[in-house]
Amino acid sequence: MVWASTTETHLQGESENPQLSKDGDIIVGGIFPFHSSWEIRDVSYLVKPQPPECRSLDFKGFQYSQSLIFATEEINNSSSLLPGVSLGYKIYDTCRSTAMAVRTVMALVNGNEKMVLDEPCTKPAQVQTIIGDTYSSASMAIASSIGPFRIPMISHYATCNCLSDKGKYPSFLRTIPSDYYQSRALAEIVKHFGWTWVGAIRRDDDYGNNGMAAFTEAAEQLGICLEYSLAFFKTYSQEKVLRIIQQIKSSTSRVIVGFLDDMDLEILLRVFSEHNITGYQWVGTEAWIFDPVLAALDKHNILQGAIGLAIPKTTVTGLKEFILDIHPLKSAGREIFPKFWEALFMCKYAIKNDSDDTTVCTGEEKISEVENTFTDMSTMPIFSNVYKAVYAVAHTLHDLLGCTQTCPTKKQPDPFTVSSKSHSFLEHLKRVHFKTKDGEEVYFDENGDPPAKYDIINWQKGEENQHEFVTVGLYDSSFPAQNRLAVNMASIVWAQNNNQVPVSVCSESCPPGTRKAVQKGKPICCFDCIPCAEGEISNMTDSIQCEQCYQDYWSNHHRDECVKKEIEFLSYEETMGILLTAVSIFGAFITITIAIIFFRYKNTPIVKANNSELSFLLLFSLALCFLCSLTFIGRPSEWSCVLRHTAFGITFVLCISCVLGKTIVVLMAFRATLPGSNVMKWFGPLQQRLSVLAFTLIQVLICILWLTTSPPFPFKNIKLYKERIILECQLGSVLGFWAVLGYIGLLALLCFVLAFLARKLPDNFNEAKFITFSMLIFCAVWITFIPAYVSSPGKFTVAVEIFAILASSFGLLFCIFLPKCYVIILKPEKNTKKQMMGKVPVK
Repeated sequence: MVWASTTETHLQGESENPQLSKDGDIIVGGIFPFHSSWEIRDVSYLVKPQPPECRSLDFKGFQYSQSLIFATEEINNSSSLLPGVSLGYKIYDTCRSTAMAVRTVMALVNGNEKMVLDEPCTKPAQVQTIIGDTYSSASMAIASSIGPFRIPMISHYATCNCLSDKGKYPSFLRTIPSDYYQSRALAEIVKHFGWTWVGAIRRDDDYGNNGMAAFTEAAEQLGICLEYSLAFFKTYSQEKVLRIIQQIKSSTSRVIVGFLDDMDLEILLRVFSEHNITGYQWVGTEAWIFDPVLAALDKHNILQGAIGLAIPKTTVTGLKEFILDIHPLKSAGREIFPKFWEALFMCKYAIKNDSDDTTVCTGEEKISEVENTFTDMSTMPIFSNVYKAVYAVAHTLHDLLGCTQTCPTKKQPDPFTVSSKSHSFLEHLKRVHFKTKDGEEVYFDENGDPPAKYDIINWQKGEENQHEFVTVGLYDSSFPAQNRLAVNMASIVWAQNNNQVPVSVCSESCPPGTRKAVQKGKPICCFDCIPCAEGEISNMTDSIQCEQCYQDYWSNHHRDECVKKEIEFLSYEETMGILLTAVSIFGAFITITIAIIFFRYKNTPIVKANNSELSFLLLFSLALCFLCSLTFIGRPSEWSCVLRHTAFGITFVLCISCVLGKTIVVLMAFRATLPGSNVMKWFGPLQQRLSVLAFTLIQVLICILWLTTSPPFPFKNIKLYKERIILECQLGSVLGFWAVLGYIGLLALLCFVLAFLARKLPDNFNEAKFITFSMLIFCAVWITFIPAYVSSPGKFTVAVEIFAILASSFGLLFCIFLPKCYVIILKPEKNTKKQMMGKVPVK
């Protein structure tokens, strides 16, 4: 920072000279667009080229300048900030030209403004701090030019995120958030409203291209697709503009994200009006969303319902009144002021033609009597950005110069000392941290950017059919990700004055129970909805994939919820279980009834002749056979799985052993009738009991061996059926199970062979015939049981086993005991010893 003479000098008249200036101990430079366009003058090699001629006075530049002047005046009048040091300023007009902006900055930092020789002026001071520029492209050109010299530049409105690159722009800072945050905020807003299929128009320069690139990256992360991204610039040919219009007309998206500035949209509004393009939902940046001039030009409601981001409303006490007091402009710039006055009050100081109806300027016009963009204070947040930039410079100087009571100043300081202090000025500026008089906190992060906070603005129709800017939400990047965006949905009015959120999607959302499948060759937002497979669910809208249900669960009919699989086993509550239980109990009841009958008639010949002791033991084992089938019904448990197979194996062996004993008795009895035969003494009652016990003990041993090695256990079979679980008893050792069955089959086969051999013995009532029939039924049942058991699914496997037990038990019961009961009850006359003996033919 360099000291300068306090003598006030105004340098105007040429483009290298400032339009507004004031001398001071320390000079602050400013570059703002006082004009919105320029015109290149005729160029000839015979004379020195003239700078471009500025056209179309823009009041915004004057408002920004007033903000800078207000801040310097306030600092100069402060007793606590830079006491004893006066700030001056030099403010240049860039005419929105990047080339002119760079040229004026070079004039500022080199101190080579043209001099007005008839005034006693000292050599102008070098300006080493620049406030501006307003636009990103110009700021990039300026920052890259002065960056190597470590000259600070603080922009109030350049938002391109590319300027955060400290490698390229080491001395650039700003008091407006970077487009990096704005782009992400816009993407989050679009996502918040459910728009996944949007179009985009960007300004074809660094601001638009970089901003749209950041938005596209953020949108992709949030699952938003761009149907088109069109570049536009105000100098585009009509042919290019028509191509843009045709692409918008042919699109299916209903939302347009506009990374543009106000002048671009002014042109687009006219083109959209000519082609009657309305009804689109616009999403805008802070460059145009809060522009009252643009709102006034939107006569066809093309931007109605637009929603976007704006710098939060701020108040700087006294700034509004200062801006509307135009006398500081008059004292700071003599040549530019008449032009400004004429444009402000629509009058002329000098009228060439008397017939001209233009009003003559008197110089006494009052600002309160006009209403235009200069009197509009809607862009006060941007004025505040200029204000904060000047104060950042002042606070840095205050710290750097070590000001306490009074700063150590003198009119002509040592150049070497000043230079050494200027070298560290940028580093001090980056670390500055203070609060304004209105309590707003100001600081820069490592990229030279302030914290990002935005108001969410909605264009709504107000009185007299004019657009109003209504704040409907807030975005603050300093909050956690889930809390950064806050929107009052109820207060938003959408495009075409609609209260419903517009729909802009490539494909309708996939409901729960389906998943998204991207259409081939199209963006991820264009997809088909594929139902989830069996056993898989999606319980959210737009699921990317279906989730597999856990092992004991299965998907419901709609595939949106995992429900517990139906557990299947042969239950007492179901019809099949009830019928089998009833048949089992009935069989046991019949068996007990026959046993009672036999006990009642135990002294009759027919009971005595058929070995009553084995008959009662056989009836007892048959009753157990009927009852053991009940252990197969009900929910399998450890004890029931062990009991059902062992009880079945032992009771049936006991039963077959009794039948085998009766068969052997019949054969022995026949042999005993032959002369000289004494065979019955070898198979008397004791031997019969021992044989039954021996045969049964063998089965008991087989069961014990089975249970000790690998016993049956309850098992959830989830492979047989996908949608339900079969509760069954796993055999444990398959060999043990088939050993039990095989032993029963071996005894049954032996009994059948012996009975078959004794079927024609010459007894009047030969029991061997009935035993043969019963064994024939028994064997037939269990032979057919094997394939039925293997092929039956689920609970039907158990039902087949119970059926085999019941069928074979009834076969034994009816074939052996039914004929005897018939004689005992219905034919008692045959129940005599004579009838039992009959006539034996003599050989």
